[in-house]
Amino acid sequence: MSKIDHAEVNNAIQQALKELSQRFDFKGSKCDIALEANEIVLTADDAYKLKSLTEILESRLVKRNVPLKGLKYGKIEPAAGDTVRQRVEIQQGIPTEKCKDIVKFIKDTKVKVQATINGDFVRVAGKDRDILQEVIAKLKTQDFGIDMQFGNYRTN
Repeated sequence: MSKIDHAEVNNAIQQALKELSQRFDFKGSKCDIALEANEIVLTADDAYKLKSLTEILESRLVKRNVPLKGLKYGKIEPAAGDTVRQRVEIQQGIPTEKCKDIVKFIKDTKVKVQATINGDFVRVAGKDRDILQEVIAKLKTQDFGIDMQFGNYRTN
């Protein structure tokens, strides 16, 4: 599965805004970070300050254990008042095409498990916990370009 904790993202944004207000190079600038539904909106005076703003936000997210692979950066677009804006989408769930890639990878490993797509996550059912751990280890070696978490092993 792939889920990002919105409370941690909000805390990281608040910490980044606090650092932004204290930094000398951002004094008097129109830089802002806002959280809107499932995306973060970064606003800055120019592309250089936007890059610095992104680095501040990413450092705060890493300290709050929010995976950066779960963020999808949009294009830099002009905004009102000679500023630039960038939208950062927060990934919630695994996209369908990535789910299909994961299921195909699991089937190609020839391990005796059943992998099914349930909405925005992949459920893997197996006979034994050791087999599930083997599948998890193989999935961790593969890079699907998304953040993945593993949880809820149950034995039948």
